[in-house]
Amino acid sequence: MLCPTEPAPARKAIPQVDFELDDFDADEERYLDFYRKVAVHEDMLVPLAQHHDGAHSYYVLFDRTATWGHPGMPQVLAVHLQRDDERRTFSFEQAPLPLPAMAQSWLIHRGCPHGAIGLDPELGPPPADEATRALERRLAGEGDHYAMGYSYTCDDPDDMVTVVALRALDERALSPFRVVVEEVDTEMWTHTLREGGFDTKDAALQWCDDRLTGEVGPLPPVRPAAAASRPAGVVKAPAPRLPGRSR
Repeated sequence: MLCPTEPAPARKAIPQVDFELDDFDADEERYLDFYRKVAVHEDMLVPLAQHHDGAHSYYVLFDRTATWGHPGMPQVLAVHLQRDDERRTFSFEQAPLPLPAMAQSWLIHRGCPHGAIGLDPELGPPPADEATRALERRLAGEGDHYAMGYSYTCDDPDDMVTVVALRALDERALSPFRVVVEEVDTEMWTHTLREGGFDTKDAALQWCDDRLTGEVGPLPPVRPAAAASRPAGVVKAPAPRLPGRSR
């Protein structure tokens, strides 16, 4: 997990988010909903990326309070704000997500221009290699091709890792189940992102469990799913949704 609170040389002061809603109002239920889901920890939300386009604002936020919450919970929050300047009201959507690239994807598919929501390079460890950068770009652009079924974020400085299990929405996709793993090297202050392909959700979830307990081998490569080679006219039952899990 990208963690702006970890020490790193020559990093600028951590900025605070400003939702710019002081002069806006909303019905009581909506305002309370926004407060409970977003603004209650406003002073602990770090804007990793933000874009403002007229009535719309898009945010990728790191939630510094998540480390004290339920173990394994996502630490990134995607927020889309829409303001009505004439009525001085606002509406919002939000989603806690395990990886910044997934938050970018969520916002892009709600109208944010793809090139406008780049992460601040001075907040959090940078990608360690081109493979990480390429996978992050693909996740940001194609995130709506997959359904997330499970994630776990561990911010132990000795093993800072996030695992995410995904199911392809297209049964003809390469490897119907994926695992994406982000690992942070706290000494070099860089992060890597890798993915592997699985034929079943149980195998994907087992790999995640093994990684978190330190008993895992390399990720299996992504390969064509059996569905891609089935004769035309043979219909496969929809892949089951991955269950949520807690540790």
